[in-house]
Amino acid sequence: MSSVKQLAGQTLWYGVPTMLSRFLNYLLSLLLVGIFRPEDFGVITNLYAFIPFLNVLFTYGLETAYFRFVQTEPKQQVYNTLLISMLVSTALFTAVLLLLQHPIAQLLEIPDNTNYVRWLCWIVFFDTISTLPFARLRQENRPRKYAFVRVVNILTNVVFTIFFYLIAPKLQGKPLMGWYDPAVGVGYVLLANLIASIVTTLLLGYEFLEMRWQFAAGLWKKVMHYAMPLVVVGFGGMVNEMLSRFIFLKVSPLPEQEKAFELGVFGANYKLAVLITIFIQIFKMAAEPFFFNQSRQADARQTYARVMKFFVLACCLMFLVIVLFLDVWRMLITWRHPEYGEGIHIVPILSMGGIFLGIYYNLSIWYKLTHRNWTGALITLIGAAITIALNIWWIPLYGYTGSAWATFICYAYMMIASYVLGQKYYPVPYPTGKLLLYMAAAMALYGVKLLTTNWIDHVWAGYAISAFLFAAFSWWILKNEKESFATLPVVGKLMAKL
Repeated sequence: MSSVKQLAGQTLWYGVPTMLSRFLNYLLSLLLVGIFRPEDFGVITNLYAFIPFLNVLFTYGLETAYFRFVQTEPKQQVYNTLLISMLVSTALFTAVLLLLQHPIAQLLEIPDNTNYVRWLCWIVFFDTISTLPFARLRQENRPRKYAFVRVVNILTNVVFTIFFYLIAPKLQGKPLMGWYDPAVGVGYVLLANLIASIVTTLLLGYEFLEMRWQFAAGLWKKVMHYAMPLVVVGFGGMVNEMLSRFIFLKVSPLPEQEKAFELGVFGANYKLAVLITIFIQIFKMAAEPFFFNQSRQADARQTYARVMKFFVLACCLMFLVIVLFLDVWRMLITWRHPEYGEGIHIVPILSMGGIFLGIYYNLSIWYKLTHRNWTGALITLIGAAITIALNIWWIPLYGYTGSAWATFICYAYMMIASYVLGQKYYPVPYPTGKLLLYMAAAMALYGVKLLTTNWIDHVWAGYAISAFLFAAFSWWILKNEKESFATLPVVGKLMAKL
């Protein structure tokens, strides 16, 4: 169980600063929601939906390949070869995108704002070349520096966003402020992000200096053979997560202004599944290098099963925090524009879909360890096809609600398919029945909250019922899993006192 303790400890190290960063980022989102109406927020949603696709293309699976190949090849040689590959390819890809900035602006339906595309390209450039230095920190168990750089990144982003939107307008016309143009509008969100990305790259300067200009062509070919299917996996994942925004603009029968409004509402409510999304991202930071390092241990499969159980329990608790206190989350996004609240009903759907996705990430270790990455790619491609088909079918009928259900169904399929195939090629003794029971119980408690809300129309009574349901679920878990929790750091000490 010491290995699970190690993962839990690293997750906490990554988690606390990352939670702080995401909390600040979330406050930043609330600021932007207050500044921009849904139509303008839809532009931001659309732009940021494009970035993950570029990230997958630019990194082409090298991060996961790095974690895999440092287990069997000289670590410095792997780092040198992959970072050189990424630096060269990133420069080439960025040059191509800059040449195509006008067609890209047309695709994103912002033909008069090619500067947005230009800034977006440079954001991707700096974020990409930082990928392997960050991976090196994770693989070498240096979460403190990782966390420090990430926190500085978001603080820089927040500070410059506040400056551009709250301070600079008041200083307009004063000396040295001739550069400021309010007509840039949402573009300053991108500019603040770009400044933060540049600062991040500079803070990773030592990791760049650790690279030697020594390229191992034979190793690179082996890495590419392993990594290419992961590009397909990555693109499929981005289709599942982000393409609904693009499809919405193309297939929605609504007038243009109303379409932009609905996309803004959808994007704002999508962010309310933030707790589960944050946890999945934190977990992946610690889990991916951990899973590869553990693969050489005799009890690796038992460790993976224990990790899955703790992961699902944590996700169920977060799901209940979101759905039982949905009114509180609604207030956060409607503090200035109440119209954002009309999409609140999609949050539980997206939150449970997020749990399915997180479970899929856990399960995906089987094809990465058995070198069946093309099987993982096929699962993701079928998921992407489901997402596209259901969005095209349901968006004209049900709007963004149809898109939310498409996401739910896609992630459910990916989870089930990966589990079935994983048990065939790399069986792991997951406590499947118990985990399904916990997830079903979490959804059932949300159903109980909906029923009681219909009967009792009182705000504080609703909060009391929600708190009781959450406490009851927590007590049930602690009772059933007391021995398991006792082995964890921090939590185990608390359990010993109960």
